Amino acid sequence: MRVGWSWFPALLWFAAGTGDLASPPLEAAEAPPSPERVVREATLRTSVALETVRSLVDEASPRLSGSAGFTAAIGWAVRAMQAAGLDRVHTEPVLVPHWERGDERGEILAPFPHRVAIAALGGSIGTPPAGLAAEVIEAESLDALARLAPAAVTGKIVFFHTVMERTRDGAGYGEAVAVRGKGAIEAAKLGAVGAIIRSIGSDQNRAPHTGAMHYDPKVRQIPAAALSIPDAELLHRLLARGKSVRFQMSLGARTLPDVEGANVVGEVAGRGSKDEVDQIVMLGAHLDSWDLGQGALDDGAGCAVVLEAARQIARLATRPKRTVRVVLFANEENGLAGARAYAKAHATEVGAHILALESDFGSGRVYETRFLGGPDRRAHFLAVADAVKPLGIAASDGPAEVGADLTPLQAVGVPILDLRQDGSRYFDFHHTANDTVEHLDGADLTQVAAAYAAAAYAAADTPGDFGRVPPQEREKHR
Repeated sequence: MRVGWSWFPALLWFAAGTGDLASPPLEAAEAPPSPERVVREATLRTSVALETVRSLVDEASPRLSGSAGFTAAIGWAVRAMQAAGLDRVHTEPVLVPHWERGDERGEILAPFPHRVAIAALGGSIGTPPAGLAAEVIEAESLDALARLAPAAVTGKIVFFHTVMERTRDGAGYGEAVAVRGKGAIEAAKLGAVGAIIRSIGSDQNRAPHTGAMHYDPKVRQIPAAALSIPDAELLHRLLARGKSVRFQMSLGARTLPDVEGANVVGEVAGRGSKDEVDQIVMLGAHLDSWDLGQGALDDGAGCAVVLEAARQIARLATRPKRTVRVVLFANEENGLAGARAYAKAHATEVGAHILALESDFGSGRVYETRFLGGPDRRAHFLAVADAVKPLGIAASDGPAEVGADLTPLQAVGVPILDLRQDGSRYFDFHHTANDTVEHLDGADLTQVAAAYAAAAYAAADTPGDFGRVPPQEREKHR
C-alpha cells in the first residue's frame, strides 16, 4: 500500500511537541483598518455626492440670497441633513440682501453695430429706463485707470480689459478680480458714467461671468456690468485700432429691502468625553448661488461634499471623539452675512472650534493640503494629512488659504485646513449660465468627498488640538 502525504501535518505537530522538528512561523494577524481608512474607502465605494448635487439643483435653482430659490434651498438642506443621519439639524436666522437682476441688454453702437452678451455685476444699480449710451475708454487695470486724467474719463464708460490667467490653484482669479469689486468706484471718482469689465474667467464662451461689486458711500454710484470674453475681445480690438467706440447698456438691476434667510446646521455628535464632544471640527460650504446658472459647481458641489463626508462618518460603527459640524452658509456670494452671523451666534464657543474646512471650488480633485494654526502643531496637521495621502494628496509647507465663509472664524483664531482642489477648469463656468450639473466630474467629486471625510474624522479623533491662528494672520481678515 502506498503511503500518501496525509501524515505530514500530524508529524509536524508531533515533532513540535517533542522538539524534533521546528514549528512553521505563525502569520501575524492583520491589524484592523483605521477608521480614517474605513471612511475614506467607504466614501470611494458608496458616495452619493453627485446625486446630492442633482437633487439640490433640481429642487432649488438658482439660489441667490433673498430669492424664492434660496428659500427652497433652506428646506432642501434641512431634509438632506436629516436623511444623511445628522444630529441636531436646525436653521439659524440670517438677514440677507435682496438684489434682483432684471432685464439687461448691451450693444456696441459705433463704429460697427454689435449685440453683446452682458450681465450686471451683483449689487449694481440699474441704468435709466432708456439705457445708458456713452463713448468707451479702456483701462487694463485699476492702476492703469489711476494714471488717466479725469478729463479723459469724464462722461465715458470705462472698460476694464483685465485678462485672467488659467491656473491650477485659482491664483489667476485672485489677481484679476479687483476690477470687478472696485472698478465702478474708481471709475466714478474720475467722472465715468458707467463701468464694464471683461468677464473674470478662463473660458471663451459667449456667457458673461457675474459676481459681486461694491460701492463707496462717499462716491457717486454708476452701473456696472460684465461682457462675455469674446465680446470683450471684440471691444478691445476696436479700441486698439484707434476707433471711437460708442456703447449702450440697459440694466434693470435693483436692490430691495433685506429679507430673512438662514444658515443650516447639523452635526455628527462625537463619542468621547463631554469635553471632547463639545469640541468641533467644522465642515462648511455655501448654500446660495448666483442667479444665472444652477449653482452646481459654485457651490452645490461643496454642499454635497460636506454632506457626504458627514453622512459617511455618521454611518461608522465608531464615531470620532469630537463632534463634526456641517454648516451650509447663507449669502456667501454677495455679502457674507451668513458667515458673520454664524461667528456672532457662536462667539462663546469659538474656542471649541478646533479646526475648520470649507469646500467651495467645484469638483476638481484635491491634490494638496495646507494648514494654518498653531506654529507648533504641525505634527497634528501631518497626522491629518496622512489620512488623505492614499488619495494622491500631498502635504504642503505653505499656509492654508481661507475660504470666504471662514474668514470671520480665522479672524478670531480658529485653525484652518485647506484641501486644495484642481481649479484648472473651474473658472470656465464660475458665475455663468453654464454653471450646471453637467460640468461636474462624478469621480473627481467622490475623491473630494473622501478627502473631506477622512480629514474630518482624523482631526476629530486625533489627540491634542491644532492651536490658534497667529495674530498676524488674523489681522488679514478683520
